Amino acid sequence: MQEKQVFTSYLTTKIAEFNFDQFYTRKNRILLHITMWLCFSMLLFQSYVLAYHLTYFNALILTLRMTTVNMIVFYMFFYLFLPKIFLGSGGRIVLLLMITFPLCVFVWIAITYFFSLAYHAMGYEILTGELKGAIKMSADQTFEQAVSIKRMISQSFIIISILSPFFFVKILFEISRLYNKTLNVQNQKAALEIQNINIEKKFLTAQLNPHFLFNTLNNLYGLSIKKDDCAPEVILNLSDIMSYTLYESNNEKVSLVKELEFIRNYIELERMRYTNDKNIQFQFPEEEELFGFFIAPLLTFTFVENAFKYGLQGNKEQFIYLDIKVKDNVFYFHLENDKEKQINHKEFGGIGITNASKRLQLLYADKHRLKIENLENKFTVNLKIDL
Repeated sequence: MQEKQVFTSYLTTKIAEFNFDQFYTRKNRILLHITMWLCFSMLLFQSYVLAYHLTYFNALILTLRMTTVNMIVFYMFFYLFLPKIFLGSGGRIVLLLMITFPLCVFVWIAITYFFSLAYHAMGYEILTGELKGAIKMSADQTFEQAVSIKRMISQSFIIISILSPFFFVKILFEISRLYNKTLNVQNQKAALEIQNINIEKKFLTAQLNPHFLFNTLNNLYGLSIKKDDCAPEVILNLSDIMSYTLYESNNEKVSLVKELEFIRNYIELERMRYTNDKNIQFQFPEEEELFGFFIAPLLTFTFVENAFKYGLQGNKEQFIYLDIKVKDNVFYFHLENDKEKQINHKEFGGIGITNASKRLQLLYADKHRLKIENLENKFTVNLKIDL
């Protein structure tokens, strides 16, 4: 099953990368069609000579007839009928296809009959082999006999067997070209959405910094007044946070070590605003467990920020609990915080939660699972990302 998914993903990628517009120019289309009909003619000619034991001349005139007939029906169906058929609704499409098929059979038989009349008038005849006298037999029929219902039914199986390879190749090519365009549109849309989300992220970061700076500087001022020994550590944490938001957060991916260091520094600075009786707990992996892993920047920060914004305010138990693990190349993020009952889901997180969910969907489409629960007295976030 996994090998099949890998092959499907590889095939989809190759189709998306192929530039049909650059390849399928008017000149290339003509060359491809000429090549297709030349190959068909050569195979048909060899079949007449080897299977039916015809002379080269007889094989040539029958090949000319059969190739011309098939070309007329093929182009009539794909370039005359089909564009008009698919202009209608589903029921109309089915009805027109049911009408078109017998019409194509009729045209195929009629043109073949007229070729026989022309060959017979020019004195051409097959004198040897299994098709001996076939031109005269065909020319001796009346037009009504040649295109009778019975003959159309009997010849339809032959027509299907002859034309089906051309129809299959043409349909497969058109489906691939349509799929290519669909994939390109989806990729362009995804790229545009990522660009818009990154703009939103920068806007949110710009909004966050003044608010966060105001609280942190107030706390730092208080520590300075008390001449607390923690002041230098606070300044260092603040410096690291500002450096990260200015220089790292604009990258597509950052080291997981730096991302979690940023989260840790943010939590430490936020803890300064609260008394020791507030239950703020967090667990991070050891640094050596994080080497070699990268993640989109500020991906989980919104959840942590919301925990401090809406948590630690309940009338009963006030807590924030964060647990981050990395195991078997999978990033696990579990966050819980208390909340007031009257805060609904729309109010909690706002555009930040929506933005984070969009980024996860676009950057880790099939490689993440996000579960957010807005319970009566607490808010939980569970996120798993395949790194």
